[in-house]
Amino acid sequence: MPTQQTTTERGPLVALLSGAGISTDSGIPDYRGPNGLWRQNPDAEKLVTYEYYMNDPEVRRQSWRMRRSSPTWTARPNVAHEAVVRLERSGVPVRVITQNVDGLHQLAGLPERKVLELHGNSRSVVCTRCAVRSSMAEALERVAAGEEDPPCRECGGILKSATVMFGEGLDPGMLSAAVEVAKASEVFIAAGTSLHVQPAASLTELAAAHGARLVIVNAEPTPYDALATDIIREPVGVALPRLLDGFAAAGS
Repeated sequence: MPTQQTTTERGPLVALLSGAGISTDSGIPDYRGPNGLWRQNPDAEKLVTYEYYMNDPEVRRQSWRMRRSSPTWTARPNVAHEAVVRLERSGVPVRVITQNVDGLHQLAGLPERKVLELHGNSRSVVCTRCAVRSSMAEALERVAAGEEDPPCRECGGILKSATVMFGEGLDPGMLSAAVEVAKASEVFIAAGTSLHVQPAASLTELAAAHGARLVIVNAEPTPYDALATDIIREPVGVALPRLLDGFAAAGS
């Protein structure tokens, strides 16, 4: 189970719910912030909405073009991601529940088993017919070679990013694991997330109800601020390293 501690871990479980704001310093824009993608171009939301994607070949073609130009492929982990890794390597038990699909927590060095990707991972693709998974890099090579809407090589079905689109449900097993982490955490940090997207946002309430110290690090108010023990309005790249380095020092 994700809450199981290894023999090298010690102290209270620290859970981090990370949102798009933790990756903006890596050059990946958020969605709902003041300069977010959806505010600048509301029609872009159609490109990641399952119904539109499945029923409109032009939406799929636009989606593949968007994927090719995504800043994810050149993004590198930033100081916030690195701070999470330092905390984990200090021996403090850490689990990350992320709404992000960029894989930057793992690229920073956090073990795969300690990251719960609620919304999937954009570095893979999945066939909507036969469920076979393959590399996003390979699919984008096919797009670059002229396949505007590359079909599954196994069955000819429609390919999509291995992420949870609007209109799709979360993986039940992944959500169940996240719920267990929230319940078991003694410190629950929500960083860089507006806490508007459910069911991820409700994990903060669940953690608080089970006695966790709730820390919210976000530039703007969230619906769960009233439950928080601490609210930090500083930029994530400033506040999170300071906060997590403090936990690491206390646990050493």
